Amino acid sequence: MTDTRSGQRAPYIGRPMPRLEDARLITGKGRYTDDFSYPNEVHAAFVRSPHPHARIVRIDAAPARALPGVLAVYTAEDYAAAGGRGIKHFALPADAHDVKKSSFHDWSGPPAFEMPQPVLAADRARYVGEPVAMVVAETAALARDAAERVAVQYETLPAVVDVRGAIAPGAPVLHDATPGNVALDKECGDPAALEAAFAAAHLVIEHSFRSQRIVNAQMEPRAAIGLFDEASGEVTALACSQGAVRLKTNVADSLGVAPENVRAITPDVGGGFGLRNNPQAESILVAFAARALKRPVKWLGDRSECFLSDFQGRDLVTQARLALDRDGRILAMSVDHVGGLGAYPVSYVWLSNAYRVMPTVYDVPLAHLRVRGVLTNTVPTAPFRGAGRPEAHFVLERLLDVAARRLGIERAELRRRNLIRRKQLPYRSATGLTYDSGDFRGNMARVLALAGWKEFGARRRAAKKRGRLAGIGLSNYVESPVGIPVEYVRVTVQPDGVVEAVAGTQSTGQGHETTFAQVLADQLGVTPEQIKLITGDTAMVPKGGGTHSDRSMRLAGTLLVRTSEKIVAQARAVFAALVGVKAEDVAFDDGYFHAPQSNRRLDIFDIARAIESDALAPDLKKPLTSDETFVGRMPAYPTGCAIAEVEVDPGTGEVTLTRYASVDDAGQAINPMILHGQVHGGIVQGAGQALMETTAHDTAGHVLSGSFMDYALPRADMVPNLSVALAEDPTSGNPLRVKGGGEAGITPALAVITNAIVDALSVYGIEHIDMPATPANVWAVIRAAEKTR
Repeated sequence: MTDTRSGQRAPYIGRPMPRLEDARLITGKGRYTDDFSYPNEVHAAFVRSPHPHARIVRIDAAPARALPGVLAVYTAEDYAAAGGRGIKHFALPADAHDVKKSSFHDWSGPPAFEMPQPVLAADRARYVGEPVAMVVAETAALARDAAERVAVQYETLPAVVDVRGAIAPGAPVLHDATPGNVALDKECGDPAALEAAFAAAHLVIEHSFRSQRIVNAQMEPRAAIGLFDEASGEVTALACSQGAVRLKTNVADSLGVAPENVRAITPDVGGGFGLRNNPQAESILVAFAARALKRPVKWLGDRSECFLSDFQGRDLVTQARLALDRDGRILAMSVDHVGGLGAYPVSYVWLSNAYRVMPTVYDVPLAHLRVRGVLTNTVPTAPFRGAGRPEAHFVLERLLDVAARRLGIERAELRRRNLIRRKQLPYRSATGLTYDSGDFRGNMARVLALAGWKEFGARRRAAKKRGRLAGIGLSNYVESPVGIPVEYVRVTVQPDGVVEAVAGTQSTGQGHETTFAQVLADQLGVTPEQIKLITGDTAMVPKGGGTHSDRSMRLAGTLLVRTSEKIVAQARAVFAALVGVKAEDVAFDDGYFHAPQSNRRLDIFDIARAIESDALAPDLKKPLTSDETFVGRMPAYPTGCAIAEVEVDPGTGEVTLTRYASVDDAGQAINPMILHGQVHGGIVQGAGQALMETTAHDTAGHVLSGSFMDYALPRADMVPNLSVALAEDPTSGNPLRVKGGGEAGITPALAVITNAIVDALSVYGIEHIDMPATPANVWAVIRAAEKTR
């Protein structure tokens, strides 16, 4: 594309071009883990605990081993005898062991509990679905049949699946090292100053909130393949994860193998959302079995199995207080988070995030925070899209709505009075985040106009005539993405007209093949179609952090710019030598190198081919390649505002999401169309939690929500047309001015949809409803309110 006004090519950055990878993916040419198969391949199946808590008395594998075609049955004893170890998840944030940088360095409290997660339960099973044994057989069907023949004698133990119950006196203890089941207990803030502020307040709002546990329901169920090469001794693990390097590290550590003897491959991945960052037992065990049997071992989890065994998200109970003066200005807040970790501490990151972003975009002068991570007899939790930030915004935005109604101040006006002003930037929050940019008031003003906030009254009256209750909700937000602080990029310009880019991050559906290519195309003067992106294979990717926390374009994009600058400088020197001018006289624009003293114009591929010329000095005859590593933090603060409208059927409790608008500042949009898609996806995931998704257990702790028959996900017909717009308040944190958009849609969604529902129900005097707002829950709240009127 050429800019007709200047005659120069228009930049690819900022262009809403279709995704390059889509033609491959939608025509069945994608390669996911289950698409790989190998000669002499065998199959694995797992024996899983049917109990939430039980002592393993005895495992009798003889009936399974006796079946023809069964190659092995492995227990925790077999795994340990071969030198196998548990999975080290490093549950604390990546920099938490550095006192100067730690997210918890200024907090009081005992050290957090960390332990390797067993890949097979040894003495006790601590959640339904925990692997107890692995069967390997010639076919997948035979492996499953044999797994059913493994006889496990259990002695059931009392279980606890609710975080509040887990910290109650006398609750069953999961690990001897954590009496009271509290694995993390930290707090910060000045209690005396806080209480003084509350004592002086005109209004104090206090409320308990629940962000329920939800499952990870990607399009692609989890799968893993293990390979072993006898000649080299190399173990290969192939799995649908969010980062090959992390998978390699965990496999090497768990099997006691030198990292250089492990290769990890993560091909196309059908969804990540954070819960596939941490490797799970199956990925380790198929590699273990492949080494033991010297044959490829494959496991494909079915959907019901994944409901029991995949890491899950959320599970947070919060007790919060908010103090305000008579004009509605916030004076102080107090928050007590109690988060469910499941049976093993896989990650505290989402709890760290929940406290760090707690004041969100508002000028909160004082805060006291307590964070507890609690062990329960459930599958472990890990960071799920937004990772603590949607939960934090849900708490504060709900409190603001309650405060507005009690003070008689219009809800948008109350927020406007408390939003951080542009003149206050850079602004350091009460929890230590320093916002460098963000037009918080401007974003809210734009979305109020986009959503027709002032015209809502007419829509409410129209709904009432149809026998329905209409409600509208508002939520501001700010993100604080960080992620693993290591990234790697290598870029090579090849003479055949291809630019090869190797990156340590990878896509789980975000469109990296397109957006990375758009960045490189502008930097090197080529087209996106000439870029070949290589990710997800540690044979070519030596390091990197994978995809999560809006980090890929911030970190890898920065390295794409840096490597390109080095390549252009190298190419400029080659061009100068070819035409006999000084390197500083060589210009590079519109895709060509040129100089005033010469009529020659060469593109980057011409330079790559010219390097092979004998006319060049030896020091210039080097491939056009450069690699860069980034280690550290690159903060960014995506922000925005969302408005949702709902209609409620008061007779049935059914909630319909009728309108949704958002303005999102994700920094410079590399590809607005892809960014809009990211926002859309996040909104729908948030709507799922707000309206219908939740795990469920019976009184004994057994899982009741083990399939899509018992667990609801939003469908296309439940979602209205989404009105989304982009903003950009410049950040200087990286050369591309990127903030991140992968979690923009979901961060305000829980709050804004619930605010709209409560607004609709306010005619009954209702101030709050817990998620999910299912028809049954809404109906019950309405009926209870009617009885008290």
